[in-house]
Amino acid sequence: MAAARPMKRLVLLGAGHAHLHVLRSLAGEALASAEVTLVSPHPALVYSGMVPGCVAGHYAAAECRIAIAPLAARAGVRFVQRAAIAVRARERRIELVDGSHLSYDVLSLDIGAVMDRDAIAGAREHALFVRPIEDLESWWQALLVQAPRTPASVVIVGGGAAGFELALAMQHRLGAQTRLCIVAGGPLLANHAAGVRRLATRALTHAGIELLERTCASVDALGVVLADGRRVAGDAMVMAIGASAPAWLRGSGLALDADGFVATGPTLQSTSHAEVFAAGDVASRADAPRPRSGVYAVRAGPPLALNLRRFFAGAALRRYRPQRRALNLLACGERRAILSWGPLAAEGRWAWRWKDRIDRGFVAGFRAQAPA
Repeated sequence: MAAARPMKRLVLLGAGHAHLHVLRSLAGEALASAEVTLVSPHPALVYSGMVPGCVAGHYAAAECRIAIAPLAARAGVRFVQRAAIAVRARERRIELVDGSHLSYDVLSLDIGAVMDRDAIAGAREHALFVRPIEDLESWWQALLVQAPRTPASVVIVGGGAAGFELALAMQHRLGAQTRLCIVAGGPLLANHAAGVRRLATRALTHAGIELLERTCASVDALGVVLADGRRVAGDAMVMAIGASAPAWLRGSGLALDADGFVATGPTLQSTSHAEVFAAGDVASRADAPRPRSGVYAVRAGPPLALNLRRFFAGAALRRYRPQRRALNLLACGERRAILSWGPLAAEGRWAWRWKDRIDRGFVAGFRAQAPA
């Protein structure tokens, strides 16, 4: 009688968009001779594409969440709801916030990016941060309670898609009694085509939102101070700044890019450790750099699931090259959206309906997999 193959330990660190696809794959067919554990500090994934619609009042908060435990249960995966504070690649060990640790034979990282709370002086003490998204919901609800009694002034720092969409969503929900200002730190939506930027600027003007394409130097209890010394008063300051890599990755022993993100190759493996995979915002592809967005994180899910399966089977891995262009549908507060695809730009209610159908379909697709 042949001896049983020894069990190998696969740890999925993070419950991001790509790992949802891995759970779907495992629910369809388990990995032979593998123990799989999913580690995440949160009980649910808050789907980022629906957050502006939630802030605007188009969705209830519960509609934007995908519970992790039911998906893990269906996939036969153990779910550990804790935060990781370190990865030790040499020892193949993950250290958790409660002092415990997990060992692995194969590791897949999909923990997303974070925001550097010390990138702007005073922001840690006086501002609210868009990431993690789970915190956004609590302070937004508090602001909603306060706003009808006290006219609010909100300053959003960051001129990317998150800052743009949140500003319009807040204005739509709070109404004319609230003054909003975006301090963009440079051109609004700098990574989009000129036509998109024109439509976005027009949407802000129509909503009465002030746009300052200037740099934020510091934040205090009274507002934002610009690099030129000008002060922008605010009752609430919101940081929608660029994504940063978790600082603890620098001690992991994994190869990182210049910004601290996990360096990966075309098979989604770490360039320094073949048993480590990474996808989503935490990963960086030197051979195929792409913006950090949910679109690319979702698309990386199926090839990640395939290559994890092939790695365990000892088969050759597939090379994955992400698409050069991604469709972006930017919510405009009311039920309108701006389409951005390469050089193309368009705006209208039809774009919102398209976005709404895509987003609801994504969430519903994973909820349908959960056991009753």
